[in-house]
Amino acid sequence: METDFLVIGSGAAGLCFALKAARHGKVTVVTKGEMNECNTNYAQGGICSVTYEPDTFEKHIRDTLVCGAGKCDPQAVELVVRRAPELIRDLIEWGTRFDKTPDGRFELNREGGHSEHRILHHEDLTGAEIERALIQQVKSHPNIEVREHHFAIDLLTQHHLGEFVTRHTRGLACFGAYVLNLDTHEIETILSKFTVVATGGCGNIYNSTTNPVVATGDGIAMCHRAKAVTENMEFIQFHPTSLYNPGERPSFLITEAMRGFGGILRLKDGEEFMKKYHPMASLAPRDVVARSIDHELKIHGEDFVYLDITHKEPQAIISHFPNIYEKCKSIGIDITRQWIPVTPAAHYCCGGVKVDTNGESSVKRLYALGETSCTGLHGANRLASNSLIEALVYADQAARHAVSRLESVHIQEGIPDWDFEGTQHTEEMLLIIQSKREMQQIMSNYVGIVRSNLSLKRAMRRLEILWLETEELYNKTKPNRQLCELRNMITVAYLVIKQGRARKESVGTHFSTDYPQATYTE
Repeated sequence: METDFLVIGSGAAGLCFALKAARHGKVTVVTKGEMNECNTNYAQGGICSVTYEPDTFEKHIRDTLVCGAGKCDPQAVELVVRRAPELIRDLIEWGTRFDKTPDGRFELNREGGHSEHRILHHEDLTGAEIERALIQQVKSHPNIEVREHHFAIDLLTQHHLGEFVTRHTRGLACFGAYVLNLDTHEIETILSKFTVVATGGCGNIYNSTTNPVVATGDGIAMCHRAKAVTENMEFIQFHPTSLYNPGERPSFLITEAMRGFGGILRLKDGEEFMKKYHPMASLAPRDVVARSIDHELKIHGEDFVYLDITHKEPQAIISHFPNIYEKCKSIGIDITRQWIPVTPAAHYCCGGVKVDTNGESSVKRLYALGETSCTGLHGANRLASNSLIEALVYADQAARHAVSRLESVHIQEGIPDWDFEGTQHTEEMLLIIQSKREMQQIMSNYVGIVRSNLSLKRAMRRLEILWLETEELYNKTKPNRQLCELRNMITVAYLVIKQGRARKESVGTHFSTDYPQATYTE
């Protein structure tokens, strides 16, 4: 089939792009699950925007740069912060409801690393509210076709025309994608003038993650295979406070807004330990908090620490965090009277496919948005709640850029259909499951919150074996979701390790015992 804009992924970035582009042409959205199976839907805390005094753009910019530990792109930071208010207005026009105070002003939260209250939210389910509004708009738009249960396998480039391509090939461009229909098991060739990859993050390369099970790094891996440049993959952010509830996947997130509301991190004996690690104590940036918790757990031989909110008024707790209250209550914890057991979990990929200020990758006609991309906004460590606004700003930038070129770009002819010759259906599901577990164990044990040159070297050696075994299986097998996801996760894990080994410093979320902690001064 042919379309003007192919959007792979159905989170905030992909759907925002779709709504903007659909005013000018046909949009096809493909997503491997239901539309709301995405990282956006799990985002509890909120979305950043300078809204009221005494907050200013300059304060938000400074907070982002400080949190990013000197690795942010100042141009990206300036762009996102200054364009945020108008994109928030778009969300509201599309039906997103943000909480307000009795006098009609937006109720703003504060989270770790922020110097002011600037986070708009909808209870503790902000991402789900944004996703609800976007899905409603997309489903009612006549120029948007949504194909659920469609898994993009690979992007189409000159490689599929028989040319030998590298990252240095002049004029390298994307012409669409091969997409596996998970209901019929057929692979469809979707040709497009522009392709947008917005498939979310890669948290499932680790044993414990707050990401939904669909977050397997598909977009980053596809773009890497298409020879797009990736960067900053070593900066994997671990959320300091996921609910300690062994066996649950994904790990349930305890939003940072709870610490902004007054929550205090404590050891089993009640010690408020964050005071000895950072002047902002429990509201320190995420990398500091996650690393501090990890250190305390290793010292004391414990599996979790506690988050204490019991000193706040019970009804206020329930009102602000109804979802967390009900979740904890379901496992026997009343957060108005009892401390919450929490532990760090893989949460956000600060790196990804390198893009310019238009969201375009090094491959022409290929855009990467949201957590799949690396805009330079986050640097070495993402400032809390900056990701949703980044997704919306860059979706708007990409839509403007693509639409401006719509009439000058044509559908590429001559792309062959998928070649099934010599392949067969796999009966090796046990091998796929075991390889996935091994990969997650390697990443968790060797490439976690604290790393070393030796641990990264060992991880790479063990991952190479899994990569060889998986490629061998892939080459003789008709593609299926589980095998393609495993292949993508191994690719992304490889990028995390490779770029981690190249980083000869400890900075932000990449902390190595072999290098001193880099200091950043404004």
